[in-house]
Amino acid sequence: MITLSIRYTIEARKRPDFERYARSLTKIVPRCGGDLVGYWLPTKFAGPTNEALALISFPSLAAYEQYRERLAKDGDNVEAIRRAEESACILVEDRAILEPVS
Repeated sequence: MITLSIRYTIEARKRPDFERYARSLTKIVPRCGGDLVGYWLPTKFAGPTNEALALISFPSLAAYEQYRERLAKDGDNVEAIRRAEESACILVEDRAILEPVS
């Protein structure tokens, strides 16, 4: 099992745009083969207000690579990315592949 961690730096004033993007991916990710752990949005209660997080698990690196291929061809994903780019709500995406401690 591996987990993709995506740390987003977002434009804090465009949090609603990022939230729309993340909500759309909650349907797209499973359809393309990812086990969505979840998306998390920043709050004003503690910590930075411009950082968001997504965690998506896969049984193997090969399954992740297949997911990436399906994701790139998914029309809803292409549209979600277009809307996010148009709104400029995502400033940076940092990706890491993590393994669980067992």
